Amino acid sequence: MGNRLSKIYTRTGDDGTTGLGSGDRVRKDSLRVDAYGTVDELNSLIGLMLATDDAAPDVRTNLTRIQHQLFDLGGELSMPGTSIISENAVSGLENTLDEFNADLPPLKDFVLPGGVRDAAVCHVARAVCRRAERRLCTLAEEESVNVHSLHYLNRLSDLLFVLARVLNRRAGAAEPLWKHNQ
Repeated sequence: MGNRLSKIYTRTGDDGTTGLGSGDRVRKDSLRVDAYGTVDELNSLIGLMLATDDAAPDVRTNLTRIQHQLFDLGGELSMPGTSIISENAVSGLENTLDEFNADLPPLKDFVLPGGVRDAAVCHVARAVCRRAERRLCTLAEEESVNVHSLHYLNRLSDLLFVLARVLNRRAGAAEPLWKHNQ
């Protein structure tokens, strides 16, 4: 186990730098910090989704697993050269995605973010997941990045989209569809 924090503030970041898991110090606006900060934001949104009592057990179980994997991904990103997210994590998301998508009607129109509150929050999480993926792609242009982590975020955004559809359907809410020229 890593160092335990007995004091939350250290003042070491007052100069605009932060420590990576490797011990290196980098600017707080570096590509790496931006990437793992966006993953943390995504994880927080999933925590918001789990804070409701309405989450069905199958959704809750999967989101809880995803939170742990996102924490692992943040750890991976804070330690350059480390790979924690595996191909198994990606295939696990694909299996979950297939299971949730199986009962949904095929899409004929674009879906607007919205519907019931939990589905709307899921759409926000999906959008933040896409941003995390973009940040990781940008980082990968400059530094080595675990390819499975890129794949993971791509699949996760798809899963969050499907979960938003599932949540609306289970709540009996009509799926908000885009209409041209509205």
